[in-house]
Amino acid sequence: MTVKVRDMTVDDCEAVAAIRVGGWRYAYAGLMPQSYLDAMSVEEDAVRRRRYLADGTEVTDVVAERDGDVIGWGCFGPARDEDAPPGACELYALYVLPERISSGVGHALTAELTGRARASGFTLMQLWVLKENARARRFYERAGFLPDGREEPFEVDGVAVPEVRYARWLAAPSAASGA
Repeated sequence: MTVKVRDMTVDDCEAVAAIRVGGWRYAYAGLMPQSYLDAMSVEEDAVRRRRYLADGTEVTDVVAERDGDVIGWGCFGPARDEDAPPGACELYALYVLPERISSGVGHALTAELTGRARASGFTLMQLWVLKENARARRFYERAGFLPDGREEPFEVDGVAVPEVRYARWLAAPSAASGA
């Protein structure tokens, strides 16, 4: 079955919110307080998604479809870290329905997002992942991302859940640096 990746529309907001909330609950179970995960609301997240799309930000949002059903979502935009080099962007989110993990959907989304970032002139993509999220870290490493040595504290309801930053060159490092 083929995965189709396309631009996200306002009509996708409910499905994307369900994917994001379900993705958090699945991926972060045992890594952050369950009470926080349980309190997440698909309805509230859908409202946020609609507002983001209406604001016309510099974020590129795409969804993955199979047989007309939205089964994954990802987005990137300008890098937010102060130490980000010129030409860097950031993968803000990449989520797949838990029952579709390991089915190629995440790889299709990653290929589309890195391709679009490269076509937009970005030379480096960075992302943040929970330090203890071994499954996500393995996924990103297989997709060519590597930890760059930066770690950040992150706290959820008083519980430390530190993050590590990963990066992947979208163009050869020598070309990116102008050498």
